[in-house]
Amino acid sequence: MAGPVFNLVDQAPHVFDARGVAKRFRHAAIFGALDALRPGETMRFLNDHDPLPLLEQMRTRYGDTVHVAYV
Repeated sequence: MAGPVFNLVDQAPHVFDARGVAKRFRHAAIFGALDALRPGETMRFLNDHDPLPLLEQMRTRYGDTVHVAYV
């Protein structure tokens, strides 16, 4: 299942497959991965459920500093 793409520039994104992470740790792991990105880097994450609650948390945490595309 494809998921959101955090795209700052056109380059190959880092892939984060959240399906292998215990559900209770997923959001923390995803935020850790996002926080580790350098300016201009991108991340694409794969998930096995609808990430709308996570996307809302991201809007609250990052505001307009990241671009999210849900594909």
